[in-house]
Amino acid sequence: MILPFFVIIPLGAAFLISFFGKRIKNFADLLANLGTLSLLVFSLYSISLVATHKILVYKVGGWVPPMGICMVLDGLASFMLVMVNLVSFLVALYSISYMQRYTDKPKFYTLFMLMLAGMNGIIVSGDLFNLFVFLEIASIASYALVAFGTEAEELEASFKYAVMGSVASSFILLGIALLYGYTSTLNMADISLVLFSKPSSMIVKFIGVLFLAGFGLKAALVPFHAWLPDAHPSAPASISAMLSGVLIKVLGVYAIIRIFFNLIGINKVTLSILMFLGAVSMLVGVILALSQWDFKRLLAYHSISQIGYVILGIGLGTPLGILGGLFHLFNHSIFKSLLFLNSGAVVYSLGTRDLRKMGGLQEKMPVTSNTNLVASMSIAGIPPFNGFFSKFIIIVACIQAEHFGYAFCAVIGSILTLASFMKVQKYAFFGKLNQKWQNIKEVPWTMWLSMIVLAIICVVGGLLIIPLFRPFLQSAVNVLLLGTGYKEAVFAALR
Repeated sequence: MILPFFVIIPLGAAFLISFFGKRIKNFADLLANLGTLSLLVFSLYSISLVATHKILVYKVGGWVPPMGICMVLDGLASFMLVMVNLVSFLVALYSISYMQRYTDKPKFYTLFMLMLAGMNGIIVSGDLFNLFVFLEIASIASYALVAFGTEAEELEASFKYAVMGSVASSFILLGIALLYGYTSTLNMADISLVLFSKPSSMIVKFIGVLFLAGFGLKAALVPFHAWLPDAHPSAPASISAMLSGVLIKVLGVYAIIRIFFNLIGINKVTLSILMFLGAVSMLVGVILALSQWDFKRLLAYHSISQIGYVILGIGLGTPLGILGGLFHLFNHSIFKSLLFLNSGAVVYSLGTRDLRKMGGLQEKMPVTSNTNLVASMSIAGIPPFNGFFSKFIIIVACIQAEHFGYAFCAVIGSILTLASFMKVQKYAFFGKLNQKWQNIKEVPWTMWLSMIVLAIICVVGGLLIIPLFRPFLQSAVNVLLLGTGYKEAVFAALR
């Protein structure tokens, strides 16, 4: 069973890097890249396991749930594992050259692998308390990584992020404690079983509010978004890509949809709240992004906006809406990671994030410029890039469900996103080269290779909806459509 390796490999790598990283030259680079590559291979293998078995349950220590701890692999978990470990591998490759500017590479990779262990642990965890433990591992590592440069701006952003993250964790832990008191179990499938057998209660609704506030903070949904625009620009580009590309999705979006769809059970009120939060996030994020001149801060606001699309799609609760939401979740992890890596490449060469000080970089940095154009077209939803297909599905799903106002908001959000990224292309890459940048050159090959791979995925990502690749996406959609039937599937797999 491969499930424990998703946690064992990054934890083991973190330990070995912290121990031998400074003693053996390039050991940290090598082990981090081998570790993330092996995790990517395992996550791709998990697709075939899900296709064959539908759901797999690993009993930790041989103890049978609900008494023992278990790890669960289903379509949604496999989908998230592929997304997280694909981005992590490309970011680790990018970091070989990029992180040389910083003081202590082994410490960076140690924290990076701990964050990855936390994210993978959340995805495969079959009980709520272990989900919380892994969430804290990932969160604490990310607080430290935001402050990695130790400048005043980074330390301030990290402190704000840590305070807001601690508030979110408190909400989540209180929700778990109340749910444990009400159901006398922590196993997710068992909780669902107990809730199903009990009449509807106000305490469950209150727990739902706590989870929505806690995980909404982690996902940076409006109005819980205040920490994100400071944290993402301040972090090294590698970490910005991880935070925006995968961390807010695993700690926030994945946890919300897993708990509300598969444990507590979804209803019209919850779906309406999710749709409203999604639409507000979508518009507020992009409007705030339009006025930004700091390259990375602009991208951070777009993270809030794009997560809004994901939550809107999933909040529709229809098969097409959920398909569009999950598809956009995957696409956003690709194009937003690429955009943050592009911004890192620009800062690496120029030393500034101010778009007004750039200009004409296409001449000196063709790979960065062209991959940034691909990612910009993807996030704006321009065909034939991957972002177009997922946004189009969400808009069609809104119209199909007769939520015409939300469909209109999604279209307006896309138009404003395109305007925002045309500004980036105009001021950073097009036009006449600023004389200050006559001597700059393209970034090292490990950095541009990661950017090219992500750009290729942006171009071919739309193929995920063709029949050949559709099962990968559809198996994740089916888990959410199964709803609280998740409990029967888990207990059937245990027999």
